[in-house]
Amino acid sequence: FSTCNNLLLCSTGRPMKNIVILGSTGSIGRQTLEIIREFPKYFNVLGLAAWNNTDLLHRQIKEFSPSYVFYNQQALVPLTEKQAFIPMEEMVCSPDADLIMIATTGKAGLLPLVKALEQNKDIAFANKEPLVMAGEYIKQLREKHSGFFLPVDSEPSAIWQCLESSLSELAHVTITASGGPFRNRPHSSLENVTPEQALKHPTWSMGKRITIDSALLMNKGFEVIESRWLFDISWDKINVVLHPQSIVHSMVTFIDGSVKALLCPPNMRIPIQYALSYPKRLPIISEKVTDPVDFGTLNFEPLDIENYPCFKLAIHAGKQGQTFPAVLTASDEVAVESFLQNRIKFTDIPKLLETVLAEHTPTSAFSLQSILSADQWARTRTEELAKQLN
Repeated sequence: FSTCNNLLLCSTGRPMKNIVILGSTGSIGRQTLEIIREFPKYFNVLGLAAWNNTDLLHRQIKEFSPSYVFYNQQALVPLTEKQAFIPMEEMVCSPDADLIMIATTGKAGLLPLVKALEQNKDIAFANKEPLVMAGEYIKQLREKHSGFFLPVDSEPSAIWQCLESSLSELAHVTITASGGPFRNRPHSSLENVTPEQALKHPTWSMGKRITIDSALLMNKGFEVIESRWLFDISWDKINVVLHPQSIVHSMVTFIDGSVKALLCPPNMRIPIQYALSYPKRLPIISEKVTDPVDFGTLNFEPLDIENYPCFKLAIHAGKQGQTFPAVLTASDEVAVESFLQNRIKFTDIPKLLETVLAEHTPTSAFSLQSILSADQWARTRTEELAKQLN
């Protein structure tokens, strides 16, 4: 990691950070705005971008008065003469933007992330897929530019906070996983699982796709790939264990055998706030300060990889590299949506992914065009296979 702008004085000399939020109406975006609302002296909303939830976006625009706005052009959101409608890829390039919060889902954050990197912007990101599908390409960009990466997703954020400047002394990292709602059931017994059952996550409140990915442990596979590129850690130094309480978000083991862990309640408020305020910490206002006594007993269990075929596929695709991770994320998005629409069974999801990955002819992942082409091919092929299962 490189050094980051000071909270109270940005590199531009401005007394507060100008924030661009992509995905402002989603869970991460809404929580980001809650924090900005509580600390108006520190943060200013420069841009807001959303998709279909234009009613909420309209209310956000009225409250925070951003200079830049983006939304699905099929809908209408009234803007003032001082506000401009511009694409996300242009919004992140504004010379007035100090921090870009990428809280979108799927591949939507990829092009804005690339543009922000090219403009040397500081980037807080909760959108796993761009780094999963284009890790090698993004690594190249990071080496050429000076922007700072601030992980928002709780597990990578925990690794980042535990590591600080101790990367050279790392032995391995351990990412925790709740195991989802079916932790104690073998995969073979899940054929008749309904979307409603899969969406009942035991500890987290998240969007529909990530909740299903959590039940499959696909999201954990994404986090392993993300950590590989984010921290430049070799595959054999990234472990995953089951931790049903979701209190320990990640652990770092050092070469002397000591272990550092980050513990906090299972919500995104703390990692979002730390990404916004870094390198300082701001007090929690809307919630009580964590009391370890409230955590109770914490359990850790080994991960049976055979019980989570999507996790196994993700790790294999990540290690294969090239355009396999791009195919993985795209195929997963289509397969999960097909399940949510009751078009395929829960157990069909890994079957679809395995078939699409097996059919894929990989190309180099050092070209943005090859990554996007692989993404589109995987979406089309997965949809074709899903229709055959229907």
